Amino acid sequence: MKNKQVQAKEKIELNYDMVYSLADLLPGESVDYDLIYAAVEQILQAIGEDPSRSGVKDTPDRVARMYAELMVGYRQDPIEILNGAVFDEDYDEMVVVRDIEFYSLCEHHLLPFLGRAHVAYLPKGKVLGLSKIPRVVDMFARRLQVQERMTRQIAEFIQGVLDPMGVAVVIEGLHLCATMRGVKKHDARMTTSAMLGAFRSHAPTRQEFLDNISRGSPPIL
Repeated sequence: MKNKQVQAKEKIELNYDMVYSLADLLPGESVDYDLIYAAVEQILQAIGEDPSRSGVKDTPDRVARMYAELMVGYRQDPIEILNGAVFDEDYDEMVVVRDIEFYSLCEHHLLPFLGRAHVAYLPKGKVLGLSKIPRVVDMFARRLQVQERMTRQIAEFIQGVLDPMGVAVVIEGLHLCATMRGVKKHDARMTTSAMLGAFRSHAPTRQEFLDNISRGSPPIL
């Protein structure tokens, strides 16, 4: 059967409210640069540093610009991310995209956590362009997060956009808040999962996905 691309307006326009709701965006076009700049200056002073010292005098500017980049997921347009890449396809076997690198910030300590996401879905007449799944992962990673919520958000977003027979997401993360401070356990990794539809109700389908992603992967660090 010849692939037929669904026109973006016909496919997505009917679901705008749902897609934007699932994306869980924040208002505004970007972070407040001036507010971050002033806050970083205060932090430097609070730890006893001289904000005018040559090594740190540009730090408030660098940090403010950095947060604009790291927090971009709060304001990315999910319709632009999908970019019309939803296709009619008579295919009902599992689609798996594994080892998707991500970088995020823990909302509890503002320290990074990083790792890889594994995403699968069982199509029901529609498939999503390959590059869009990593972009969806990045949209939810590039904001203040907890890994459990990020895992669920990715799964629910794909489920809402494609209405497949099921979605599975497993995320493996290394959290610097547990390695640099607190328990200081360098080798500890956190694994979270979200299983929707057939992946939750049908054990062999779930196991097929888990077998797929259990094949050797390079270490996170």
